[in-house]
Amino acid sequence: MTRRRLVMLLPLFLAAACDAEPRDRLVAVKPVAASTRGLDAAMLARTVEAAGRLPRIRSMIVLRDGQVLAEHRFNGGPPLDRPVNIKSASKPVISALVGIAIARGVLTGPDQPILPILRRDAPADPDPRLARVTIGNLLSMQAGLERTSGENYGRWVSSPDWVRFALSRPFVDEPGGRMLYSTGSTHLLSAALTRASGRSTYALAREWLGEPLGIAIPPWPRDPQGIYFGGNDMLLSPRALARFGELYRLGGRIGGRQVVPAGWIEASWTPRTTSPWSGERYGYGWFVSEMRGHPVRFAWGYGGQMLYILPDLRLTVAMTSDATAPREGGHIDALHRLVADGIVPAAERGAQTPSSP
Repeated sequence: MTRRRLVMLLPLFLAAACDAEPRDRLVAVKPVAASTRGLDAAMLARTVEAAGRLPRIRSMIVLRDGQVLAEHRFNGGPPLDRPVNIKSASKPVISALVGIAIARGVLTGPDQPILPILRRDAPADPDPRLARVTIGNLLSMQAGLERTSGENYGRWVSSPDWVRFALSRPFVDEPGGRMLYSTGSTHLLSAALTRASGRSTYALAREWLGEPLGIAIPPWPRDPQGIYFGGNDMLLSPRALARFGELYRLGGRIGGRQVVPAGWIEASWTPRTTSPWSGERYGYGWFVSEMRGHPVRFAWGYGGQMLYILPDLRLTVAMTSDATAPREGGHIDALHRLVADGIVPAAERGAQTPSSP
């Protein structure tokens, strides 16, 4: 069968995928574009069908060269332009705001100590190592402070002052040491942005990212002192999440405007530590890995809120899932496989023949 014939039959493949499951399991919001941008059409359709068999997935968007090739809702997921909780996939958003703040002179750089900005919330007699914790340490989860995630999360978010609680954690490693994944570290960055700029993280996100990207960023939860939650519970629609991914794929420049400095994206995608749980390398808010030999940078939010960027394949893939389901590693592995065993091979195979006009 010729490639052009496959492209013409793709809507039929997608319809078959819809019929293979109950109606509310897969909704083709937008059929694959007439041009597949060098993706193998049949393989992409089979990947969509495989996604529809995952009970926790709610949406998937695949873009190549900025063109939407697949856009689907699953299992009763909300419309793709409706904001959803992206959980820790918001950590790269906070990282982007930090990079913009540095470019604008609000912050001085990743080596800037955090203590002078947040001194009023620090313990009266702090551990001397607190003075060595930098913006970069917080971004890469190398602050050395006891984690506020995992078994400590509930105690942290139940405390009357989240910033003070995070700053008062005992040191369990040196600043710049091993990775200690802690949402408290990202929340300290939100507090630093607020204190240094005199504006809320929400206001900065809307002006610095929402306006140039043309995406809606609604208010998300705040701590008891009014600091917007840094690194969790941010609300973005799947389409907005994909748009943010495109910004990074394009080196921070979109619509003729340099929104995030290109150098900051390079710094954010530079591995600085390794997760003790997944074994994945980590930069400034981004996981840094490979799939089938291709570099992949991804955001990872609890429950399966994922944003994958494969720069050399010119791909951006956004997925959202049920954010309320119990922690279960099998679903995350399944999402990784959709990309690694479906979308990436489709891009590789399709690249062997010319794209449709």
